[in-house]
Formats: sequence, C-alpha cells, structure tokens
Amino acid sequence: MIDFGILGVVEGPWRKSWTSDDALRYAVGVGASELPFTTENSSGVTQQALPTMALALTHFTEPAQVFGDIDNTRVLHAEQSLALHRPFPVAGSIEVRRQVTDIFDKGSGALIVSRVDAVDDTGPLFSAVSSAFLLGEGGFGGPRGASSRAAVPSHTPDRRLEFATAPNQALIYRLSGDRNPLHSDPVFAARGGLMRPILHGLCTYGITCRLLIGAFADGDAHRVTAITGRFTAPVVPGDVLLVDAWLDGDGIAFRTSTSAGLVVIDGGRLTLTR
Repeated sequence: MIDFGILGVVEGPWRKSWTSDDALRYAVGVGASELPFTTENSSGVTQQALPTMALALTHFTEPAQVFGDIDNTRVLHAEQSLALHRPFPVAGSIEVRRQVTDIFDKGSGALIVSRVDAVDDTGPLFSAVSSAFLLGEGGFGGPRGASSRAAVPSHTPDRRLEFATAPNQALIYRLSGDRNPLHSDPVFAARGGLMRPILHGLCTYGITCRLLIGAFADGDAHRVTAITGRFTAPVVPGDVLLVDAWLDGDGIAFRTSTSAGLVVIDGGRLTLTR
C-alpha cells in the first residue's frame, strides 16, 4: 500500500562523492570503449565523465526511496529526465535532496513522480525527474495526470546507432551502485514474472546517451545539457540495441529498440550546446 504521506516531503540533504575511478567504472558499465571515458592516463586524452553517471549516483542507491508497503518486484522505472546546469565532473562531491512531487492514479497502477536536486560547492550541478509505475496500486481515486507521451519524427532517422550489450552487462553496471537483485538474481526476477534478470533501465539509458554523444557531439560529453526518455520494455543482457536518432531543432530526438524490434526507450530527446 502506498504511503501518501511521502507526497511533497523533501528528503535530505545527504552527500554523495565520487572519484575518477568511479567515473571509469560507470563508463565500462554502459559499454564504453572510448578512451576519454575509460582511461585517465592516455596520451593527449583528457578524461570525461558521462553525464548520465549523475543518475547512477542518486537513483536506486542508498538511501533507498520508500513508497510504502510495496512489492518491489512490481515497481517499474517509467520515465527519466536529467538537466545539467554545467558539465558533470570526473570527480566531486554533491549535496542531494529528493522530493515526491506527484502521485497519479493510472487505474492499473500508480505513477509516482520524484525530483532530485544536486548542488556542489559552486552551486547547482544537476536536477533529475523520474517516474516509477507501481503495478496494482491504482484505483485509489487520485488524479490521473496528463499523458506525457512524446512522439518521435515519422520520417527516416538521420542516424541509426548499434550496440551489442554483453551477457554480463548488468553485473558490470551494478558495480556503480544499483544492487537491485532484479538485475542479477534469477529467483528474485522470477518473482516479478521474468524469465531471467533484466538490464537496468538506467544502463540502457546511459548506453543510449553515450552513443548519441559519439554520433552528434564528436564525443564531447560536456556539450550535453539535458536528456529525457520513457521506458517501454525491458532489455535482457546480450540484446543488441538500435538507437534511431533525428536532428530536431536544438536537439536530437531518439528511440531505442532491440534488434528484434522491441521499443525500450521512446519519446527520447537529447539537448546539446553548439
């Protein structure tokens, strides 16, 4: 049962710190082989942190977010956005606050929207908004909320990017902090009706962002100012991912699918500085 007393309550602040090694570990977790993301001592190469590492630090890590007396096998990551106020550094320390901003009744489940804000010693660094869908927790008579579905362009993509996830992709990614057994324990995954553990949604999100940075920002992660997308289906480690991308005004519209045609991130958008 949902604890509706969490609505509007600001949690924190708490402190999160990371090192250059953590940035390297995260990059490998999202399949990177580019030297700026995976090495700190290559000649003529300056290390960069992937911007989506901000989410690995503040989502699905301690302190855990508690929605009430909920079966965690029936909680799905529905949507995610990230806004960067300046480039994400390879090492640092932040003060984090989190707040549930909305609880929507979607009938078959409840949608809980949370916002995270992070500041460091020089000011705001990033903000993130995530939505969690709680299966079977709807029907409580609350507001339904507006539909947030954003359509990608209907014409042929400007680029199609491809990445084959590794069979142990989730096991590598979990070293960045998300130890949810849904992504590693077959018994726990089976409780949620899954044939096997699935890949973290934020791992697929990070892989997608990395591929787009390579294709549209010349590998410069510092140009990313925002990314958003809606999770529509799980990825199984070993799946091949295809990212269709369209140049769209000041950003890139994207949709990520498996090679079998299953859409896993829809209505995506990446915003870059010029």
